[in-house]
Amino acid sequence: MATVMAATAAERAVLEASLRFTLPGSGTEGPAKQENFILGSCGTDQVKGVLTLQGDALSQADVNLKMPRNNQLLHFAFREDKQWKLQQIQDARNHVSQAIYLLTSRDQSYQFKTGAEVLKLMDAVMLQLTRARNRLTTPATLTLPEIAASGLTRMFAPALPSDLLVNVYINLNKLCLTVYQLHALQPNSTKNFRPAGGAVLHSPGAMFEWGSQRLEVSHVHKVECVIPWLNDALVYFTVSLQLCQQLKDKVGP
Repeated sequence: MATVMAATAAERAVLEASLRFTLPGSGTEGPAKQENFILGSCGTDQVKGVLTLQGDALSQADVNLKMPRNNQLLHFAFREDKQWKLQQIQDARNHVSQAIYLLTSRDQSYQFKTGAEVLKLMDAVMLQLTRARNRLTTPATLTLPEIAASGLTRMFAPALPSDLLVNVYINLNKLCLTVYQLHALQPNSTKNFRPAGGAVLHSPGAMFEWGSQRLEVSHVHKVECVIPWLNDALVYFTVSLQLCQQLKDKVGP
């Protein structure tokens, strides 16, 4: 009886987490609704803009950048025929779906035979929930050439100037946009050229080679916005993991 109750409670917890992670407005009635988020930062007003999120994709980005050297204002936005899929949200949702499948794929009349069987199920569910949470809490580390080669660079109209790079990622409950300003290192430069490795956020002075040029990051502008339903999802991931662990402790080896 304890094992049945344990599995049922775990199933309820994960389903509750999945409800919080359901994309707003998505379902059989049509595509997810669009949500607009204003980008902001307490440290800079060089970059301002609005990101439009539609489910797990950016359907629009409208960004203004004030160039530090001459205060020139640059404006760039997504082409109307383009969307940028946020792989982190897609992956997290897939892991949650897998956790639900593990819990609901048995026949309703199925009876667990041993505590070890329940423990094995809890371990598998917790693995998927941990992977889902990690996709939102651990952005990918990218090199500057990887950012330069990203399709995101080609999403904008007018096209981004050659001395700008843009990256977008999820960090916890925030959608972050980073703009890197670059300048070319002259062939006779006395600077010791050291290509930067992978990072979530590169710093001024980071160097890389792109094509036949050696480039250096001169300015970094990071702005972000909070996505409320991502915050809810993270809370329920944690609650579900805690409950699964409590159930494991009750069932015992």
